[in-house]
Amino acid sequence: MKILIVEDDKNILSLLERGFVEGGNIVDKATDGEDGEYLAKIMQYDVIILDWMLPKKSGIEVLKSLRESNITTAILILTAKGEIHNKVDGFNNGCDDYLSKPFNFEELQARVYALYRRSLFSSSNIIVLQNIVIDISKKIVMMDKQKIDLTLKEYQLLLYLVQNKNSFVSKMMIEDMLWNNEKFVSSNVVQVTIYNLRKKIGKEYIKSFRGLGYKIEI
Repeated sequence: MKILIVEDDKNILSLLERGFVEGGNIVDKATDGEDGEYLAKIMQYDVIILDWMLPKKSGIEVLKSLRESNITTAILILTAKGEIHNKVDGFNNGCDDYLSKPFNFEELQARVYALYRRSLFSSSNIIVLQNIVIDISKKIVMMDKQKIDLTLKEYQLLLYLVQNKNSFVSKMMIEDMLWNNEKFVSSNVVQVTIYNLRKKIGKEYIKSFRGLGYKIEI
């Protein structure tokens, strides 16, 4: 996952960057609203974490500008402004989630992953991968016009890999995306799910790279 963090508090920025990078994510950062808006408009991100009270341009101004520019990236407002009317303003201007400071990093991380999952599984209804067709609206996978019976986790894993095509997806990233809310997860659950998925769609689609993770190359 690629995340943009727009935050002027250096301590909070460092905490967020370290936490998300350790989770296997790519992080860009900006310390004022103008730089944050610029990056959000020229780069593609999966989630943007946006402070409200920023130098040069406030977070709410950045939010308005991005939505007016038809940028639909999921945006979480992270701010000390915790009053109800502030939250209402944030949602009315297009934010997807809102978390008040002080905050717990694990909660923030869970919210960010939830936003990513939501955007991941609500994108284009049809995805074509060579001779494989994924119909997201019906949750059906076809190979050579024949339906493939996948478990829910196999289906979600295939979709996750396709959405991140040509990029490495680590074991930790897969665990966080597919099993984040489950308390008891086997240490080899990712490897087993990859193995079972390969048996059904073919080994050539999913490539593994020692120390880096997995990748579908298109």
